[in-house]
Amino acid sequence: MRTCFYLAIASFALMTACKTSAPAAQEKPPLPAFDLEGHRGARGLMPENTIPAMRKAIDLGMTTLEMDAHITRDNQVVIAHDDFFNPLFALTPDGKEIPKEDAKKYALYQMDYAQIKTFDVGSRHYGNFPKQQKMKAHVPLLVDLIDSVQAYLKANNKPQVFYNIETKSKLAGDNKLHPDPENFVKLLMQVVEKKKITPWVIVQSFDPRTLQFMHQKHPHVRTSLLVENKKSLEENLKTLGYTPTIYSPNYKLVTAELVKKCHDLGMKVIPWTVNTTEEINQMKALGVDGIISDYPNLLATQQQ
Repeated sequence: MRTCFYLAIASFALMTACKTSAPAAQEKPPLPAFDLEGHRGARGLMPENTIPAMRKAIDLGMTTLEMDAHITRDNQVVIAHDDFFNPLFALTPDGKEIPKEDAKKYALYQMDYAQIKTFDVGSRHYGNFPKQQKMKAHVPLLVDLIDSVQAYLKANNKPQVFYNIETKSKLAGDNKLHPDPENFVKLLMQVVEKKKITPWVIVQSFDPRTLQFMHQKHPHVRTSLLVENKKSLEENLKTLGYTPTIYSPNYKLVTAELVKKCHDLGMKVIPWTVNTTEEINQMKALGVDGIISDYPNLLATQQQ
């Protein structure tokens, strides 16, 4: 009789624990009513895709940090846009410029992170973005960027931000410039899940294959289809094979009709890359749900 009593108590305790544990931690917070996204952190103001750029975006009140993910030879997830070190702003470990003829010499996927980290991506003047603050900076690991951002938010009593992470992949680059889609997603999600930021992550891509795999294996993760082609919404969604959380076109492709169609399907519309006050106002007038900009200072001004 006493044994049955203790078994009943243990069973009740186990049931209670199951009801009150982890699921709440995985609940997805709602996306911002109007999403302010700093493109590559704050590319117009700071070296792109670097930790200082992310901190700048946070200081300017961005609700989402937009960034690009690549994979290294030693299977590390790094934050960088280009397949190779960009000769327009990158410097070699000894501080020299990269000649144009050597532009494709330094592929990130063909280098270990220890070597990648020695390149400087912040000191050289970048003519396309003359307002960028110059500083010595390196390509960060995603895991280090997350740690830095989370610590910065806490230290400065800032609200939690979303991470909009683009998988930089395409069919022609498989196993040459990046892993195949399945392994790319696997490596990315290992970091995301390890750092316990899954509810705050959006995975975006121009490559429908990585989004399709995300949708199959991690259906709880929000996805965003990046679009720069002139195909119809229906054609792009047919290629993708499902309806993502966000439809993210080049801002020049946005029309009131497109916004309405997306909203009717339950998708948000967040265009890129919107870099002037006039363009920001035009996008808002069309009813978009957020904006990705190189100049988060302009977005911050518009929200005041």
